[in-house]
Amino acid sequence: MTSTTTSTSTDPLPFSSDAGALRAINKRFEGLLTVRTKAMKGKGAWYWAHLEPILVPHPDTGLPKSVKLKCSLCDSLFSSSNPSRTASEHFKRGTCSNFTSSLRPPSPLPISSITPAPRKRPSPATSPPSYQNHSLPILHSSHFQISHANTAHSHNHHHHHQHLMLSGGKDDLCALAMFEDSVKKLKSPKTSPGPALSKDQVNSALDLLFDWFYENSVSLSMIEHRKFQAFLSQVGLPNKLGREISGERLDARFVEAKAESEARIRDAMFFQLASDGWKCGDWFNLDFCCGGDCGGVGGGESLVKFVVNLPNGSSVFQKAVFNGGVENSKYAEERCVGIVADKFKAKALRNLEVQHHWMVNTACQLQGLTSLIKDFNCELPLFRVVIENCLKVANFIDNELHVRSVFLKYRMQEMDCGGLIRVPSPKCDPLKNFGVAFPTLEDTLSCARVIQRVVMEDGFKVMCMEDPLAREVAGMVQNEGFWNELEAVYSLVRLVKGMVQDVETERPLIGRCLSLWEELRSKVKEWCGKYNIVEGHAEKIVEKRFRKNYHPAWAAAFILDPLYLVKDASGKYLPPYKCLTREQEKDVDKLLTRLASREEAHVVLMELMKWRSEGLDPLYAQAVQMKQKDPVTGKMKVANPLSSRLVWETCLSEFKSLGKIAVRLIFLHATSSGFKSNSSFTRKVSANKHSRVTLERAQKIIYIAAHAKLERRDFSNGEEKDAELFVMSNSEDDMLEVYADAPLV
Repeated sequence: MTSTTTSTSTDPLPFSSDAGALRAINKRFEGLLTVRTKAMKGKGAWYWAHLEPILVPHPDTGLPKSVKLKCSLCDSLFSSSNPSRTASEHFKRGTCSNFTSSLRPPSPLPISSITPAPRKRPSPATSPPSYQNHSLPILHSSHFQISHANTAHSHNHHHHHQHLMLSGGKDDLCALAMFEDSVKKLKSPKTSPGPALSKDQVNSALDLLFDWFYENSVSLSMIEHRKFQAFLSQVGLPNKLGREISGERLDARFVEAKAESEARIRDAMFFQLASDGWKCGDWFNLDFCCGGDCGGVGGGESLVKFVVNLPNGSSVFQKAVFNGGVENSKYAEERCVGIVADKFKAKALRNLEVQHHWMVNTACQLQGLTSLIKDFNCELPLFRVVIENCLKVANFIDNELHVRSVFLKYRMQEMDCGGLIRVPSPKCDPLKNFGVAFPTLEDTLSCARVIQRVVMEDGFKVMCMEDPLAREVAGMVQNEGFWNELEAVYSLVRLVKGMVQDVETERPLIGRCLSLWEELRSKVKEWCGKYNIVEGHAEKIVEKRFRKNYHPAWAAAFILDPLYLVKDASGKYLPPYKCLTREQEKDVDKLLTRLASREEAHVVLMELMKWRSEGLDPLYAQAVQMKQKDPVTGKMKVANPLSSRLVWETCLSEFKSLGKIAVRLIFLHATSSGFKSNSSFTRKVSANKHSRVTLERAQKIIYIAAHAKLERRDFSNGEEKDAELFVMSNSEDDMLEVYADAPLV
């Protein structure tokens, strides 16, 4: 993302690329067309018959710059951010000269709104047969009578509406609504069920249904929902599935998934254990990490997940644990060559390496880069200045009634969306927790042009004559330095977050860590030059965080991985020792000596010297480093990621001692996150964590879901996908308002 200081009406999505803005506009336009199409079929609000979404072109480029709503009766244009309010103001209040009440389609009246009418007893000659009389019997009362009238008749006559006072309180018409629903069910004959399914078809359908429940961590209570049960009955499936879905089928599916995972772990010559979800740096011994079944872990309410990374590049789910006791086991201790965790106690991990000389235990790079933002917030004075200034501006706009109304008016004009600047809760300290302050900075920067227009408004100028705070805010907003500093902080955060996103997507191995942090240093240096920031302070913060995350295995994997070999003047492909510092070179020797047995330590060093001087055959080196374009991301990626390890096992068999270490070392991952779990499901389980049965069922469901996700290499979160589907504009409540306008059925 690129940051700017202003936002104009021609670009309703600030700080996005032109292509991204066009996609968002087109997506918004298509979404409104979909809503209108449904409405025209009788499944939406009435006013869509008179409102038509259109694309407004830019006068210079001719490309769409925004989406508007056009009134088909008077050709007026309106913002598309709130169709419900537009319809209310334009049609109901008489603004549209061509709109009349007759243009609004009639809707059936609920019986609770029917006006009492005197009952006229029809003569026997005119009375219809009893089987044709579908009208509701009249309810007698000393205060009122309710009669069911024909819908068309009720629209052709004006009735005097009488307010009903029911026992539930003012406007409590729930009972009548339920009664009306019962009448509708009696009037409408039930749809005849389809042809009966065979037993095999039923079992096959239920297997697929339950797999969908388990693999997506769907709440089991959803199967009891009356609409879902009605659906099951409609398609010919049994609807009493509560016990079956959490009973034998769950146990069988769990046993199947667990057997597959354990078989793959047993077949692997070695593996790495990755864990995330730790709170407060809690860590446990190797016996626990590689242990068998357990009931949970201490250290917070979060779900701690363990994933086994195999040498062939795949990952297998091992377990998920909540709070509770653990069992010790020596399971797979001899084959676990490394651990990577998102939060940990460095001393505990070092002790594990001392106990088991072949192990390499490192920090998660996602956690390290994310912590760097916290470091900048705490140690870079620029962050404190920008946060305090933005909060001062945002709070003044939000709290002053006149200023707030002017801000909302200009924001609607400039950005086609409403809403105030987001500010953190009074309970949160934005100077300590940058996560709560970032939305304020983001909104302030995106509304730069709007805020500048507000302080230039005549009413604000009058306020400045009397209010010193208003003068201070106006001085900041009109000062170019304020916006430069804000953009500097915003761009630095986006820089680090961009790298976090890349790491999360690419899931690099530890050999990539050194070049990753070197790339970060280079970008921070460029940032300092662009915004005139003294380089020394920012670079020290990056270096401090680097040293906290650094492990000698980074340098060793970087040297041993054929992917990073460099072609020299003679045409040889040699290890990139020139990229290491003197200390890192020593780290390589020490680490490889420790990872080898005592008998082979000196042999490893001799083979390392030979590797340094001879390297790899150019043909094989080029084959390892061959890249191709990723069809999904468009980036160039290594064509065969496993070739680095395969070269050591085949072409470099002469390095017997060094090769055994290399194949174990260069496959180790640098991130701990294997997949993202369903947070809403986890919260529900945490609320019932004291129930042994609930925890047992939850662990089985999580295991099945994680196993399926890793099988299809899906590391995303279903909730994030849902958010992407619902994001159609800058207005967070827009789609909610559209759906709220649809009639209840």
